[in-house]
Amino acid sequence: MSSALAVIKDLRVEFTGESGTVTAVNNISININKGEILGIVGESGSGKSVTALTLMRLIQSPGRVPGEYCLDGRTGPRGFAGAFRKRNASFPGNEIGMIFREPMTSLNPLFTCGSQVAEAIRLHKKVTDKEAKAQTIALFDKVKLPNPEQIWGRYPHELSGGQKQRVMIAMAISCKPKLLIADEPTTALDVTVQKTILELLKELQAEMDMSVVFITHDLAVIAELADRVTVMYKGNVVEEGAVKDVFNHPQHPYTKGLLACRPPLALRLRRLPMIRDFMEITPNGAITEKATDVDAFVRSLEMAPGERGLREQELLQHPPLLEVKGLKTWFPVKKNIFGKVETWAKAVDDVSFDVREGETTGLVGESGCGKTTLSRTLLRLVEPTDGSILYKGRDLCGFSASELRDARRNIQIIFQDPYSSLNPRLTVGQAIMEPMQVHGLHGSDRARKEQVRLLLDKVQLRPEHFDRYPHEFSGGQRQRVVIARTLALHPEFIICDESVSALDVSIQAQVLNLLMELREEFNFTYIFISHNLSVVNFMSDRMMVMNRGKIEEIGPAEQVYHSPRSAYTQKLIASIPGMAS
Repeated sequence: MSSALAVIKDLRVEFTGESGTVTAVNNISININKGEILGIVGESGSGKSVTALTLMRLIQSPGRVPGEYCLDGRTGPRGFAGAFRKRNASFPGNEIGMIFREPMTSLNPLFTCGSQVAEAIRLHKKVTDKEAKAQTIALFDKVKLPNPEQIWGRYPHELSGGQKQRVMIAMAISCKPKLLIADEPTTALDVTVQKTILELLKELQAEMDMSVVFITHDLAVIAELADRVTVMYKGNVVEEGAVKDVFNHPQHPYTKGLLACRPPLALRLRRLPMIRDFMEITPNGAITEKATDVDAFVRSLEMAPGERGLREQELLQHPPLLEVKGLKTWFPVKKNIFGKVETWAKAVDDVSFDVREGETTGLVGESGCGKTTLSRTLLRLVEPTDGSILYKGRDLCGFSASELRDARRNIQIIFQDPYSSLNPRLTVGQAIMEPMQVHGLHGSDRARKEQVRLLLDKVQLRPEHFDRYPHEFSGGQRQRVVIARTLALHPEFIICDESVSALDVSIQAQVLNLLMELREEFNFTYIFISHNLSVVNFMSDRMMVMNRGKIEEIGPAEQVYHSPRSAYTQKLIASIPGMAS
């Protein structure tokens, strides 16, 4: 206890609504020691973020917090959230800093990045505007932002994802907090950017002697960063201890399932393990363990020797479904006074490849490399500057609007964010039925509704979900809805654009397994886009690596993953977080 900076005792957080009271955090106790990095892991809904928001006193009505904690020897009374809000208002900002999950929504788009950090400094320190600006520029330099003076005057939309996250880190440490809370700060970042952010946090923690609470669903990240780990499940702490002890000798079946869900680096599996392979919930709410030996269970899912090679040989016999030749998608950046373009942003620059019928081609690369622009160009959602896109031998670039609409029935895309892909005013049943109505399938709405219910069952959702709205579903469930809508037109070719990047590893495993099952059942052809090479290696027959608008490397997925030729690919693979050993 003498080394404890913050102590959470029997913390309970409840939210009361029309349907009753939901317990988000159920009487948990956690110690945060001085100078340590504590990892908190678990799926969405496990209570990780609610615990962090409670420490920051950000839980508001209808939330209720009848619990206790103390910081640096000072104890808050029961109901501390309300009590501390009324007195000693500067307490959290001066002593606790927080990095939120999504920097774009955390930063105000109407103000420059520098002015927002300076505002945080002025709120907690008695400094002039000039001093606040100088301190902000020094902080930008500390978090290794390029050209700190220029970043001061830029707006959030003018920065990359990694740069915005560094601005949020600068804001969080601006008052030299004793405790820094990082809530999923690297979830949607590329592996290379993620690695630099993790290294930066470790440097700052050591330099400033802070305690850090790092919240994530990715145990591999915790393995690289944390000293201790706390595992949460449905509002409860189910396991805690030193990182190496918990990762090498997990005791709780939920922890075993989380460790197994991530695509393994060395094995090629037929399907990914899931939480339900290791535990089940009895009718009275008790947890019972199923598979006890994680390694043995994972090995039981491994492909037989030569199985992948046999599939590769079979695919070579199939004709190309898609042939891309010399494709360019350029955007004008600067024009002269006569309107002539002087500078182009070459998002896709002379790209050529083909995808065979029934094949899954993985596409990886960092943010800004051109992956998403390429996917949208293939569908002509973005018009190409030059080149050809042959689908079954016909060039999509020459299609009229009506021909293109008919072609899109066979070529579908699953976007990165399922929530923004669904109309919040339509029930999921209506959203899935809509493309059937546009293309005049199945004759009547009654027949279409029956097809929707069949599709919901196919993606492991229930018929009664037809009448629910997108906000009533979890992230994984919404992704299943989007997949069902994609299947509604019985397409031949599907582009998955970062479709699992923001999902928990356990939900990600379920969605990846579903996509694999659908490929086998319907013989789909996929382009699977991701910045996660482990996921792409699991899903793909061939892998393409993209860098600055060009194809850096292409070949069989295992060959590219385990024996990369390009220095850029080697850098990407070296950035993948490992596990404790």
